[in-house]
Amino acid sequence: MTTLRTRANAIEIAYDTFGSPEGRPLLLIMGLGSQMIQWDEEFCGLLAGRGHHVVRFDNRDVGESTHLNEAGAPGAGPHGRVPYLLDDMADDAAGLLDALGLDSAHVAGVSMGGMIAQSLAIRHPRRVRSLTSIMSTPSPRAAPPTEAAMAALMSPPSPDREAAIRRTVATWDVIGSPGYPADRERIAAVAALSYDRAYDPAGTARQLSAIMASEDRAPLLARLTVPALVLHGEDDQLVPLSGGIATAEAIPGARLLTFPGMGHDLPRELWASFADAIEDLTGSAEQAAAPAR
Repeated sequence: MTTLRTRANAIEIAYDTFGSPEGRPLLLIMGLGSQMIQWDEEFCGLLAGRGHHVVRFDNRDVGESTHLNEAGAPGAGPHGRVPYLLDDMADDAAGLLDALGLDSAHVAGVSMGGMIAQSLAIRHPRRVRSLTSIMSTPSPRAAPPTEAAMAALMSPPSPDREAAIRRTVATWDVIGSPGYPADRERIAAVAALSYDRAYDPAGTARQLSAIMASEDRAPLLARLTVPALVLHGEDDQLVPLSGGIATAEAIPGARLLTFPGMGHDLPRELWASFADAIEDLTGSAEQAAAPAR
């Protein structure tokens, strides 16, 4: 795919698209320290084949979007300096919709991306046609990670490319899906491409500080009227199932689907199930909105 770039919310955002521009617009938001290429092209193709015009993008501080290097590392301690919050990242997504000429879109986010999607629906409710929150949570306090997952997440940055690839594979060994075989070759290939596009541990640290400094979204999620879907693995160590349950309980009318054996990744074996559920949500949301249009 050809990577495109545009200005949005005073930064540059890298993105690409799948499917017909006439399809239902679907914005995909990736998680902590992860680039848009973590949304597998085949999975994006499945979503496009179900009638969506899919847009995936690099969040600020990862990939080929703007890195806020001048902000430095976030300060230490409870009163340390936090360069930005998840709300700012949600405004980036709204700015991308502006740049693409989209008044609104269906939005799906995974992990931190789910948090950003939640913030986008709260801050810009008219821009979000439907909300899909995947292996996410309204607040880290609602779903604290296991010790093993936290240790993997907080392991020291790698000194070189090969070490970074090994670290990534080792991390997914811990937080991935115990019920599905890990595709280590694919994990390593994506890790290598991610390193070549942009390796920036300080950017990931700034994103993590945004997660930890952002307020619990549950009270504001309770005010949403957007059709919502929550997908979560029952064996997620990084964002345990309690996070998905808390999300679904906070959003009025949200549908919760859980998957045995799924950890904190998107197993290929479940792609069709995910795509079907998202298609059902976006299709019903479009039908419900049609009389208003």
